[in-house]
Amino acid sequence: MPRATHDIPQVLGLLPDAVVAKHLSHAIRSGQETPPQVALRKAATLLPPTEARWHTAPLRQLLEEAMRRFDDRRTAADAWLAPRLHATLRLTRAEAADGRLWNYLALLVAPDYVLWRHQGTETTATSRFSGAHYTQAFSRLWWAAELFRDGADYRPVETACRVQDVLNTTLRLDVIDHRPTALAIVRILDRLIADGIPRPGDHVNALSSAVNTAGSTLVYDVLAPDPGGEGEAVLDWIAEAQDAPAVPFERLPDGPDDGRVSAQSVDTLVALFDKLLAEAPRRQRPTLRPASPGVIPQQAIEAQRPVL
Repeated sequence: MPRATHDIPQVLGLLPDAVVAKHLSHAIRSGQETPPQVALRKAATLLPPTEARWHTAPLRQLLEEAMRRFDDRRTAADAWLAPRLHATLRLTRAEAADGRLWNYLALLVAPDYVLWRHQGTETTATSRFSGAHYTQAFSRLWWAAELFRDGADYRPVETACRVQDVLNTTLRLDVIDHRPTALAIVRILDRLIADGIPRPGDHVNALSSAVNTAGSTLVYDVLAPDPGGEGEAVLDWIAEAQDAPAVPFERLPDGPDDGRVSAQSVDTLVALFDKLLAEAPRRQRPTLRPASPGVIPQQAIEAQRPVL
């Protein structure tokens, strides 16, 4: 497990994209150098230290535990970390949409985690440090927890994050903002996993594409009404961060109690999505048949490479 080799700030802040682009070198992305702390801190805007939710110590403790637990199976860290990151870093959606916060977390608080989780054979993609909400190392986990939770219940988040295709593909879709749609996809995924279906991610990709396409002609919020979460409950949950204990490691924490999704709405969409999945074309993977003894076709090698 990597150890932090830099001085970790005590409070989170906001770090502009332009500053990240200027300083995020190949040497940093390959782990040969640490981010330039002085220059980055000078360019950042600190958040109020009087608010406990901006303190970095609970985040560091959480990330170090994830690295310790999952050092030999790093993709598995996502399902464990996503709900706990969400419950530790309590944000409104507007706050979570500010990429400067995630830049600061990745470059100044936990660059070691970004490298640990996402470094390929040589370097880590720039987008894992500073990128879209569905690719940035921490933002993607926070948003997965936000979009797939069922009120205070994070169990659907664990299921969603067990399959990397959900994070890499489904999280990009606009329709996933509709809570019954998100939970219907997770319900089907849970069934695929329980049934032992090989490569459930291929099915999720096919379903996500079909759901997104159908969503251009079908109005899911008409078929499966959802009044949305209670905004006041989320604000109360955020305010409780001031005195909240650290999230538990051995059981799921509780999210904001802003109302569960209608079971009837989810059932309606599961029935529809089952039909879409049955008709959706799935990825055709090359068969590993060597052209000559001891030689594996290059396209087969590429198809088997994991997405980091």
